[in-house]
Amino acid sequence: MIRRYGEPVRAGQFYKRRPGVYAILQDGDHILATHQAEPIPEFQLPGGGIDKGENPIAALHREVFEETGWSIRLNRRLGAYRRFTYMPEYDLWAEKLCTIYLAHPVLRRGPPLEAGHTAVWMSLREAPALLSTKGDRAMVAALLA
Repeated sequence: MIRRYGEPVRAGQFYKRRPGVYAILQDGDHILATHQAEPIPEFQLPGGGIDKGENPIAALHREVFEETGWSIRLNRRLGAYRRFTYMPEYDLWAEKLCTIYLAHPVLRRGPPLEAGHTAVWMSLREAPALLSTKGDRAMVAALLA
């Protein structure tokens, strides 16, 4: 059973399943997160949706690079969670299936490619209070435990 975080499921609302991959990018006692300015300013674990036919690991490398400008080395899968949400940028009600990996940032190749994203270093211990989604916060807290 995959744990669910976030807002309750709305009765009668159709949700499109949207698998995604995200990373806790740890370097010592800090992590590299992304700050997304739109539609609501928030700190997030870098990552995102897996395109149709795309390998999940390739999607993770692509998404992290687009949102942070960094190349990464994967360490291991940490877990997964579900969240039901409205995604205004896609005008989509989604059941997000979020798989989280522990990874290490290896090389900064440039600024983020995705508009409105900024790469941000934050303390690993402060991250659970700063990240926007309950599932991301729970994954970081579990890593700290």
